Amino acid sequence: MAQRVTTQLLLLLLGVATVWAARPRTELLNVCMDAKHHKEKPSPEDELHKQCSPWKKNSCCFTNTSEEAHKDISYLYKFNWNHCGHMTPACKRHFIQDTCLYECSPNLGPWIQEVNQSWRKERILDVPLCKEDCQQWWEDCHTSYTCKSNWHKGWDWSSGYNRCPAGAACLPFHFYFPTSAALCNEIWSHSYQASNYSRGSGRCIQMWFDPAQGNPNEEVARFYALAMSAGAVPQGAEPLLLSLALMLQFWLLG
Repeated sequence: MAQRVTTQLLLLLLGVATVWAARPRTELLNVCMDAKHHKEKPSPEDELHKQCSPWKKNSCCFTNTSEEAHKDISYLYKFNWNHCGHMTPACKRHFIQDTCLYECSPNLGPWIQEVNQSWRKERILDVPLCKEDCQQWWEDCHTSYTCKSNWHKGWDWSSGYNRCPAGAACLPFHFYFPTSAALCNEIWSHSYQASNYSRGSGRCIQMWFDPAQGNPNEEVARFYALAMSAGAVPQGAEPLLLSLALMLQFWLLG
């Protein structure tokens, strides 16, 4: 009897791992998030606005989305970049580029996670952003001001757009983000993870690239998709497998 139960638990563990490992790798490549403004599938656009233009050959965003990405308090999310006074143009261009990457890139599949939120069903988590992109973003925002380190939540939305919550002081960026890694990791609830890899390494996502040279993020997505498939336990499966393993251990010890 004991041997039969043990065998059943081991088969259950093996089955879960097999199901996760068997997910088609194509799900991770050339895909769009199930989010507020994204297309269902990536496709070319005749034209994308300014900083979003590198993605026009294969994009998850529509032309009007790319236009709104460049506006203050646009209809996309009603987000006010100038919540602590005027944000410098050098700083703002990184947030525009960040928005273009989030809305337009079809190369974020390995980091897409399901979420239970009213405005989206999926998000990105721990996208490895190239260290130069993080560093330049941080340096260019040094003279701008903010009142929070996590811009995903905690705002006062009573006016229809984000304002600093009561008691939050407007201070230079480096007060809330003492390092470039702190900025990349924390500002959007770990949507990004500051990478130690450099641009062109094939191991980190570039916010900025020259489309005439191709999209370097395609290679990066392929690398991580292959690594996840080879690893047999993609993101999100580990907690379930750990729970099942602990159940088996407790049963054997008991």
